[in-house]
Amino acid sequence: MKRLAVYCGSATPTDPRYLELARDVGTALAEQGIGVVYGGGRLGLMGAVAGAALHKGGEVIGVIPEALVSAEVANYDCELTVVADMHERKAAFTRLSDGFLVLPGGVGTQDELWEAISWAQLGYHAKPVGLLNAFGFYDHLIAFNRHMAEVGFVRPAHTGLLMAETELDRLLDRMRAHQPARAIFHMKSEEL
Repeated sequence: MKRLAVYCGSATPTDPRYLELARDVGTALAEQGIGVVYGGGRLGLMGAVAGAALHKGGEVIGVIPEALVSAEVANYDCELTVVADMHERKAAFTRLSDGFLVLPGGVGTQDELWEAISWAQLGYHAKPVGLLNAFGFYDHLIAFNRHMAEVGFVRPAHTGLLMAETELDRLLDRMRAHQPARAIFHMKSEEL
């Protein structure tokens, strides 16, 4: 993995553990030679990941929509690409990265996570999607994902697409060992 799209919040929670986590992730990725592709802002967790990676000499590519340049305080310290909208932003994340690493975040982060999973199911990409479940933040989401599979809304071939771990190193190891699932595009009608 040369680069990972890192999805996380542009907000800064009051609990300082989240900002510290983001900095630790940015530092660890840079130390392992893994570039960061992220939302291009200076604020919140996303800014902390980018700042820490840059501080360690890591590659950081920011992709930010025109409308968010001032709202998220665009980070001109990294290689910054300004795009027209969120659709272009997410397409660039997919094009520029070798996988997706999801940290705690809000609605935007969830949108990015589920699109990455959905596109993997369909076959638009075959890249790993890793969820860092720090501090139990994603416990309920992981349970809901399991529930969707148990009910039958996630095909058996796709139950392993969401890789969740509480420790970054274990998650990165799993992501490196990722084997793509059989995409819906390649399934026969009786398999659907």
